[in-house]
Amino acid sequence: MVNVLFVCLGNICRSPMAEAVFRQKVSESGLAEDIHIESAGTGHWHIGNPPHEGTLDILSEKEINADGLIARQVEKEDLDKFDIVVAMDAENLGSIQTLRKPNQKVEVVRLLDFAEQAEDNDVPDPYFTGNFDDVYDMIETACESLLQEVKEKWL
Repeated sequence: MVNVLFVCLGNICRSPMAEAVFRQKVSESGLAEDIHIESAGTGHWHIGNPPHEGTLDILSEKEINADGLIARQVEKEDLDKFDIVVAMDAENLGSIQTLRKPNQKVEVVRLLDFAEQAEDNDVPDPYFTGNFDDVYDMIETACESLLQEVKEKWL
């Protein structure tokens, strides 16, 4: 079993969107029994809340299941539980790295490291910009490449 954790700031926009998109791609590829997927935020503001309305709207529009998506905060223990932690931007990446213990084997990456066409390595936060459509497109493309990487490297 490969364990993948997506992380953004509040766990209501980008990371739950990535969790839902990646979950669907994993399911469609027949690997739902082989890959466990969750999301979390570096901040505590939205713990226990469902995703942002803009995230839910775009997932519904794209017919992607959003059931079970509830915001939580990333914890030190997550870096022991998960094989791959996928940050949405440099700030999230830095926050995750501060939780990391020496010699932990978890792989910490940015999602757009898997998007060849990306102009920037950071997924912009639609909570502030409102650009849920653009963010969905970035996440969808990168999740496809991330799935290929997981299959080649971990399965």
